Amino acid sequence: MNKQALTLAVLLTVLVGGVLYFTNFLQSPILRLNLAIKSSYLDGVESIQRAVDEHFNQQRTIIDLHQKNRFYEQELLNLHQVADEYQKLLQEHNSSFRITPDTSLVRTLSYVRFGDPHRVWIEMEKFDPKRVYGLLYRGYAAGIVVSKNKRPIALLNGDVKSSYAVNVGVSMAPGIVRGNNSRRLIVEFIPTWIPIKVGDEVLTSGLDRIFMAGLKVGKVISITKASGYQSAVIEPYFYGKNPAYFHVITKVR
Repeated sequence: MNKQALTLAVLLTVLVGGVLYFTNFLQSPILRLNLAIKSSYLDGVESIQRAVDEHFNQQRTIIDLHQKNRFYEQELLNLHQVADEYQKLLQEHNSSFRITPDTSLVRTLSYVRFGDPHRVWIEMEKFDPKRVYGLLYRGYAAGIVVSKNKRPIALLNGDVKSSYAVNVGVSMAPGIVRGNNSRRLIVEFIPTWIPIKVGDEVLTSGLDRIFMAGLKVGKVISITKASGYQSAVIEPYFYGKNPAYFHVITKVR
């Protein structure tokens, strides 16, 4: 092998070694960057997937809780009905249990007019404009539903035209509760010969067929007498900002 061929072989060896060295030198950060990008991408995909899964799990949970809430509210109404019948059974000894009432969930749409928190439009299926319906919130009497222009309108407890039959205290003194455009309600036409007192609980009587008997309305905070009747001011259990949903008693049987 001559000197020129030997020199060429050495140069070729150095060149190949240099290419391999610099190739590995350059590939290393590129590979690290590529792995970092791929890892970030996979982490992002997994994070999005977890977020999607959590969203749908939460949605399923919310739907399930709504269904359970409707079930428990219906069961609460049934218990009110049974409790009332049980009291009558103890008193009369010959009472039979009635069939439980029908209820439906309704949605609040808007105020009828701004500045009046006691009237709201509601969305209600199978609405009969000739009827008056009992309105409930978490098992408490919340007002009534009537027709306005053949649309269902909820008159909440504070409205002066929201009225229904009630009993006051353990003596079950009959009366009619109505709103007063304020937080407090008034029970009127209570016979004077039936004793009532501050702190007595006011319950629906069911005699008007709007509510079933035994639903809680409020407690007596003051009493006045005039014209052969007593009147009681009560603090209602339901009063405040309008919730998004109510229950309506569609049938009392």
